[in-house]
Amino acid sequence: MNNYDVVVIGSGPGGYVAAIRATQLGLKTAIIDRKYWGGVCLNVGCIPTKSLLRNAELAHLLPARAKEFGCACENLSWDYGVAFKRSRQVSERLVKGVNLLLKKNGIDCFEGTAYLNSPHQVKVTLNTPGEDILDTSNIIIATGARPASPPGLAIDGEKIISYREAILSPKPPKSCLIIGGGPIGMEFAYIWSAYGTEVTIVEMLDHLLPTEEPEASAVVERAYKKMKIAFHLESRVESVEKTPGGIRAAIQTPKGGVIVEAEQALVAAGFKPNVENLGLEEVGITLSEMGKYIEINDRMETNIPGIYAIGDVTGKLMLAHTGSAMGIVAAEAIAGQNPTPIDYRMIPRCVYCHPQVASFGYTEEAAREERFKVTVGKFPFLANGKALGLAERAGFVKIVAEEGTGKILGASLVGPEVTELLPELTLAQVNGLTVEDIARNIHAHPTLSEAIQEAAHDSDENAIHL
Repeated sequence: MNNYDVVVIGSGPGGYVAAIRATQLGLKTAIIDRKYWGGVCLNVGCIPTKSLLRNAELAHLLPARAKEFGCACENLSWDYGVAFKRSRQVSERLVKGVNLLLKKNGIDCFEGTAYLNSPHQVKVTLNTPGEDILDTSNIIIATGARPASPPGLAIDGEKIISYREAILSPKPPKSCLIIGGGPIGMEFAYIWSAYGTEVTIVEMLDHLLPTEEPEASAVVERAYKKMKIAFHLESRVESVEKTPGGIRAAIQTPKGGVIVEAEQALVAAGFKPNVENLGLEEVGITLSEMGKYIEINDRMETNIPGIYAIGDVTGKLMLAHTGSAMGIVAAEAIAGQNPTPIDYRMIPRCVYCHPQVASFGYTEEAAREERFKVTVGKFPFLANGKALGLAERAGFVKIVAEEGTGKILGASLVGPEVTELLPELTLAQVNGLTVEDIARNIHAHPTLSEAIQEAAHDSDENAIHL
């Protein structure tokens, strides 16, 4: 009975998508997970945070800007417990949806811990007493990654926490030191600040969201200053001492040492792959020297025939949609198809702080470093009618293209709902459309998407509304 074409280890956005695609291609498939069906994303990651962010938008917007909209909001109160409960309901609904999809597609599900007995056999130590042995022609490893903490800064789940404890807490801290100015740190800074938490962010590099365009980060930094969120750039945490009231951190900044006391410290400074206790060494799978991620080729194959790896465990762009795309490639490769390789640089990246940030491809600086001849088109939301109507005029759309050909090299967007605007640009890039093609495409008025059209026009210095 337990003989399969494919066994998938891990049911996150990479694993469950790979399993479904494999069954669509006629492959008998099983999937194993020991706890989080739907993965970190659905349970303690992307999905519940977006729910909390929606509540935070209301908690931030009404007290700060009620008069602007003609609202009299006196004696407002905000119950974070209700926001937390709603976030869990959203998460649970989608987790049930994943389980239904797996059942609908006839995928055998095993709850337990997987171990590779050989390249074609997986032992499952079940959560209920007992074990199963699964014989299989192919294995897809999709075990993900977990929070990493800097040396000497151990996460205890109470005073020094990771995103997991942050998401699963029914109340925000009164004060928090956030270590890391990347997407996780920035999103929680916004959520907690909206509910009255005193937030301080420490970032080692010279701007918040350090992998994004500095111009985009500057817009967010201005917004966070208005929200009274403190941050130290080009700074590092020297030590964190636990105190009766929380933590006491020594921070080295360009201007000297600073002491920050807070109820909690949130470590949001990176991840490490879940590769331990899987039997990888025993079957001979090659791990990278840096970070111990599983090495793969364009078809998601490891160095061992029949074993594939996808998602965060490979150390590629660590995003849910990256894992899903990788899962489809792996399933199609197993089925004997010739899937299109993934260009990881061109995968969309989104940060759901306020204002939102979205990007893909090269920044202007990175494109020039790669010796591209670059043309840049840029358009501010300040000149966009829909943005003004929404009273969200901060930010811009910036498109980086190759001079002469109009080939799209990348884009950076910051402003209202820009995470929803990005697909037009990534679709254009992957299909070889140029900035002129985008400029000539008629965009509805008034929409935020007109800013993309205007930025494309601006690449040739022909923007209409600048």
